[in-house]
Amino acid sequence: MTIPSVALPGGAPMPLLGFGTWQIHGDAAYQAVRDALEAGYRHIDTATMYGNEAEVGRALRDSGVPRDEVFVTTKLPPERAGKASATLDASLAALGVDAVDLWLIHWPPRRDSTGLWKQFIAARDDGRVRSIGVSNYGIGEIDELTGATGETPAVNQIRFGPSLYDARLLAEHADRGVVVEGYSPFKTTNLHDPVLTRIAAAHGVDPARVVLRWHLQHRIVVIPKSKTPERIAGNAALDGFELTPEEMAEVDSLGSRR
Repeated sequence: MTIPSVALPGGAPMPLLGFGTWQIHGDAAYQAVRDALEAGYRHIDTATMYGNEAEVGRALRDSGVPRDEVFVTTKLPPERAGKASATLDASLAALGVDAVDLWLIHWPPRRDSTGLWKQFIAARDDGRVRSIGVSNYGIGEIDELTGATGETPAVNQIRFGPSLYDARLLAEHADRGVVVEGYSPFKTTNLHDPVLTRIAAAHGVDPARVVLRWHLQHRIVVIPKSKTPERIAGNAALDGFELTPEEMAEVDSLGSRR
């Protein structure tokens, strides 16, 4: 499969389709990541709080896929701000890598967000992280980091899907050069919606693939997750069809129903 990527400042290209690992643990996490890499995913998303970095790392090593071909993201829970550097080292050890491609602040800390962001900048500058970003941040919180440090997060990972579509929010991120990465694309979407089922039928695909294709055509990174090999592979089968401008607008309109 051919998955487009988006460039991050100073970092590796970030594939627009990634594999999410939230709530997948132990052997199931290992096997799901192996299945994802076998299906052609080259972007894996994990986090310290997921408790599966070791399994993700083992799956990456056992897959035989060269490390430089896989974009790896992990995240720091903000309550570990006082131990950010040590937590990153533990993540790198668990993953079995010298550096991660993207490190995110998992959600805004209650205080001193800029102090934590400065630690992220230091980790990037010392080579343990290629790009840095945030998750679950509002535009004002992003501007606070930029204003205090002159460094804008490369990525903001937020809950996203057609029902949450907000053209203004996307434009505000684009104006700042921040890549939007959407998680829980299916939890936020009614896959039985007539708009999605009709478009899916027109292309001979399932509604989930319409949702994923919609993200890609908007240049929004998306990280579906599954433990089922068939579903993992199906979600990656995004070649061979493209939504028309009219279909994109119809899916966009699902956001106006909120």
